[in-house]
Amino acid sequence: MPKTNQVRLTFLSIILITIISILIVTPNVPNWVPQSQFFSKFKPHLGLDLQGGAHLVYQADFSNVDVNDKTSSLDGVRDVIERRVNTFGVAEPLVQVSGEDRIVVELAGVFNVKDAIERIGDTPLLEFKEEGSSTYTSEEIQKIEQENSAQQKLAEEILDKAKNGENFEDLAREYSEDTGSKDNGGIIDFITRDSLDPAYGDVIFDKLSNGQTYDQLVESQFGWHIIKKLDERGEGDNKEVKSQHILFFKKDTSSKAEWVNTQLSGKQLKTANVSFDQTTGAAEVSIEFNDEGKDLFAEITGRNIGKPVAIFLDGSPISIPKVNEKISQGSAVISGNFTLPEAKQLAQRLNAGALPVPIKLISQQTVGATLGKESLDKSLNAGLIGILILTLFMIIYYRLPGLLATIALGIYALIIMSIFEAWPVTLTLSGIAGFILSIGMAVDANVLIFERMKEEVRNGQELAPAIETGFKRAWSSIRDSNFSSLITCFILTYFGSSMIKGFAITLAIGIFVSMFSAIVITKNFLRIAVSGKINKSLWLFGINKKSINQTK
Repeated sequence: MPKTNQVRLTFLSIILITIISILIVTPNVPNWVPQSQFFSKFKPHLGLDLQGGAHLVYQADFSNVDVNDKTSSLDGVRDVIERRVNTFGVAEPLVQVSGEDRIVVELAGVFNVKDAIERIGDTPLLEFKEEGSSTYTSEEIQKIEQENSAQQKLAEEILDKAKNGENFEDLAREYSEDTGSKDNGGIIDFITRDSLDPAYGDVIFDKLSNGQTYDQLVESQFGWHIIKKLDERGEGDNKEVKSQHILFFKKDTSSKAEWVNTQLSGKQLKTANVSFDQTTGAAEVSIEFNDEGKDLFAEITGRNIGKPVAIFLDGSPISIPKVNEKISQGSAVISGNFTLPEAKQLAQRLNAGALPVPIKLISQQTVGATLGKESLDKSLNAGLIGILILTLFMIIYYRLPGLLATIALGIYALIIMSIFEAWPVTLTLSGIAGFILSIGMAVDANVLIFERMKEEVRNGQELAPAIETGFKRAWSSIRDSNFSSLITCFILTYFGSSMIKGFAITLAIGIFVSMFSAIVITKNFLRIAVSGKINKSLWLFGINKKSINQTK
């Protein structure tokens, strides 16, 4: 038999644990309670099926990815989206890989699905591509020449409009194909002659006066230009000219230019920051790669010295710098005629995560809060009815031990709920099912103990030692049963889907606490109960004295 002080100390510990659990699960702890602010911060975390929210499914496009890199690329997409989702401030968002090419995103409590889709889908796809080439077929050359002819004809028509006095800026915004300048009316800021295509430079430096539009199309390596000179400054080699142009691209038929994917993408991106060109002061975005990206970038720049390496964002080239030397430091600069806000936004988006492969939203679903509340109410009602029936059975059949076991189960429920809030564990319907199942297992442990205890009394033992023996005899059965259940929970957690994991985790927590409830709380209560005068009242323990005599 344990010493009286040990029983009292255990009882006080149970009371203390119960009080702490009550404070954690109480929504608004009164201010007069010490550390009320600390306990008030714990809140229940409800999953998508209980709270409502957004359920999105994305499909990754692996058309340009090596088969061996699919798994790592999909994991990269999941990590990037997870970082993006975390900026929403959503409690316990779920982002997981589903199948071979899908990502499932569940945002509990997020009902503005459009905003969520835009913020996730707006994540940029950053790619580095190198130049490749092949020969056009005669049919392709003929088609390109027809397209170029049409482009030149359109350029001549727009030139006539400009010569007839139509607003040059408006024409540039409507027709120019130079994405870097069309939005500001085709203006190219002050620039030296060496930085321009020779044909373009000859016109604005030698053939035009300020405010004058050249009366002929100018053909450069890029296409046909309609050019207007705006201003000039400096002298000699330092002379700079500000101009305005409308560009119509032409295609080169000599070779088929292709941009070939390298292995370098947003997956290897470490950080992005806004910087400024030391010469022009233009806003840029400097990027730095991780160790894998650093090595890849060194290889790419090493084999493309004197050639361009294009930086693509969301499928469009935003910068095509020429490589002058091998870059081994693992950093690069993206320049694309950015305004400062544009550069800041791009850096922010890249830092939030650039996708290693494109993704496409293939399914979106919203779970209403009303539906979630209805499910929660039904689950709680089912749990309460089950506990009530269980309580009545335990008290009627086992009497005083049943009552003590019921009180222990109440404490068990408080401890479980406090763990769910303090951990925290996101409660879903499957999680609640695991919790309710663990209540049944806790009762099962008490039944085993009480039956062993009654057997000992029928065999002639006094009540107090019978309790100790009953617990010892029942322990091996409780231990083996719960241990096998915990192994099942571990397997379900490791291999199961999110719903199965939620069930397994709450069940595992319930099993641990149920053992504590049966072996510590119920046992302590029984020790206190038999220490008084009621130890002679065997009917309170559901034992008939006649059964003792018969056994003897």
